[in-house]
Amino acid sequence: MSDDKRKYDVITIGSATLDIFVETPEARIVSVASQENKSSFMSFPYGSKLDMEKFAFEIGGGALNTAINFKNLGYKTATIIKVGHDPMANAILKTAELYDIETKHVVQSKTEKSGLSVILTSFEGDRTVLAHRGTNATLSSQEIDFDAIKKSRWLYLAPLNGNSTKSLDEIAKFAEKHDVNLAINLGTSSIKKCKDDLPEVLKTAEIVIMNLEEAQLLTGLGIRPDSSKESFSNYFIHPDIVSIVNSVKTMTDGIVVITDGKNGVYAYDDKKYYRCDEFPAQVVSTLGAGDAFASTFVAVYDKTVDIKQSLLYASVNAASVVEHFGAQKGFLTFDEIKTKLVKYPNFVVKESL
Repeated sequence: MSDDKRKYDVITIGSATLDIFVETPEARIVSVASQENKSSFMSFPYGSKLDMEKFAFEIGGGALNTAINFKNLGYKTATIIKVGHDPMANAILKTAELYDIETKHVVQSKTEKSGLSVILTSFEGDRTVLAHRGTNATLSSQEIDFDAIKKSRWLYLAPLNGNSTKSLDEIAKFAEKHDVNLAINLGTSSIKKCKDDLPEVLKTAEIVIMNLEEAQLLTGLGIRPDSSKESFSNYFIHPDIVSIVNSVKTMTDGIVVITDGKNGVYAYDDKKYYRCDEFPAQVVSTLGAGDAFASTFVAVYDKTVDIKQSLLYASVNAASVVEHFGAQKGFLTFDEIKTKLVKYPNFVVKESL
């Protein structure tokens, strides 16, 4: 099917949730170190009643967040999500319709509850998420409108949860058969639940995006415990991370993009390595930054076939999101991103020779 006959520019598949954001000054960050690794935990006084400094209700989830961002960037967008028949589902559907996201392919269950998350935000801007997956964990391939996918130029797979991950292989094969470009943002649940089903979806994807922790889980490779003693400035990309990137690249013919929080993001296309630092931002909440980055990267690459520009624009949009209390607040248009970059002429993507 030619592109001019496609009904949608992009369809997103994944989760949609009601998110409850909570912030309290009583939260403490506790770090625990061993010889092998170091972990941080958010803690609260046990048995206490604490005052909340801020709270908010937002509609989120990877599929809906990215659908809204794609729409904001000018893409004709639909989403395939699964919800219940409950107040949470009503709020999710109203939000999608508010942003003019096509919802006729949404699956509704009469017996299951929609997804719900409670996001505990720290004074550092990072967060711990308590997630009830609900219907997000039960989307089956029998419920997916494959005819709709056939009518889209791009299919964006947000992280899937629970038994929903079992659909990945069938989705990937269908997209490949019908010349639908595939981008996947792998999540921890997908890697843990269906590692045997990932080869097909990874191999056929044009773009594979995940964070560094997910890449380590996927490849089984780690970063040496003493590597924090080695300055990252001594390397274009730290050799342990290069090994992880290379390992992921053996699994896919597409572009590999790995985000690394405050350290920025890395990309590899089998020809060059790319590194982009974190764009300057006043961090309020990091929730939604990954969705903003991944969907912006896909949108810019679709328009430009330029990895460097895609990394730049995606980094700016993700930085804008973290400056707001909510996963969909702060989304920028292409023109707004371009205007921001003009003010930061030294913010550039580095590439290997």
